[in-house]
Amino acid sequence: MIIIDGVKFDIPIVSLKRTAEFLDKYAKRTEDGNLQRKLIGVYFNYQLKLARSTAVEKKVYQKLWDKLTEPVEFHIVTVPDESGNYTFTAYFANVGDEMLTQQGSENYWKNLTVNFTAKAPARRPS
Repeated sequence: MIIIDGVKFDIPIVSLKRTAEFLDKYAKRTEDGNLQRKLIGVYFNYQLKLARSTAVEKKVYQKLWDKLTEPVEFHIVTVPDESGNYTFTAYFANVGDEMLTQQGSENYWKNLTVNFTAKAPARRPS
């Protein structure tokens, strides 16, 4: 389960990948080959892949699609982590899915993926 802007979405998670990206204010080599670097912080970014939609979950899936494609700059996201949950502010990128099947006038989807890119560092240098 994930939570976006306080709304719980109970669609099974197929995969949740986490990366820790180190962002520098500057990183520059001096003439003697040493690296001079000013680290801003470490950003935790996530890539989420969800299970396919079913007749039971169809409305939840559509509600999630609408939230993921909402034209706002940032969202508050809660995802699972090793100590329970991790909540952060992020923007969404690369939202996509593919049609699984069409039954009458109903369309079912699979492989919903989204990237959550952190707005601020999760960890800062001391």
